[in-house]
Amino acid sequence: MAQQATPVRRARLGRALGPEPTAVSGVALLLPGGDEISGRRPSPLLATASVRAWGRRLARAGRDEGLATHVVHYRYRGWNGSEARLARDAEWAADEALRRYGDVPVCLAGVDMGGRAALRAAGHEAVNSVLAIAPWLPADDLAAPPEPVRQLAGRRVLIVHGTNDGRSDPELSFRLAARAKKANRDVCRFEVHSDGHGLHHYREEVAALVQDFVLGALFGQAFARPLEDALAAPPPLGLRMPLAVGFGKTLR
Repeated sequence: MAQQATPVRRARLGRALGPEPTAVSGVALLLPGGDEISGRRPSPLLATASVRAWGRRLARAGRDEGLATHVVHYRYRGWNGSEARLARDAEWAADEALRRYGDVPVCLAGVDMGGRAALRAAGHEAVNSVLAIAPWLPADDLAAPPEPVRQLAGRRVLIVHGTNDGRSDPELSFRLAARAKKANRDVCRFEVHSDGHGLHHYREEVAALVQDFVLGALFGQAFARPLEDALAAPPPLGLRMPLAVGFGKTLR
């Protein structure tokens, strides 16, 4: 009996969240979390749960602007060292957005390991902005090169991290932001005080921040005052900006 070839795993874009606009003028690609090492296929529902809620909010808020919002489904759950599989899938997704919608700006928006993928894949020609929420980053290691930041040049970059995150170290995202800020002034980072990895205590405020950043970066809308202040502030202030409890009330 002839052996059947093992099917090749492929990344894919989920269906557009919410009603897809008639004319697409910007794309938000949502990158779920993952594992440091794993060869397993992600569970479709569990893997995307962390990004779907604010993805649906983005889709509603940006529909009139022509925003298409998609969740990226990875080939594997693991980053897997130098293979950087999640970042490669993010790059593929940006290519796919260009194929589907033409020459439109793309925002890579990820949580946890998806935040690392968004930051790493930012050099793609279509990407104009990057959002990393509680990004998982490797610990500093003198024997290994630091996480790259040159690909962030020319992009708007927002990092959001809870100060009590027990899974991904907020100090590591501060250090990365500090290095990136030296070459790109459009980098800011908000700290959510006393919140953990899932940012559950200030979920509404984080969602408002996400909405304001993505719509502003993709469509040139004026940012709300907290984001304007954070982008304009020099380090370290602009990289340790506290997330105001009333942020959601300051939006237009």
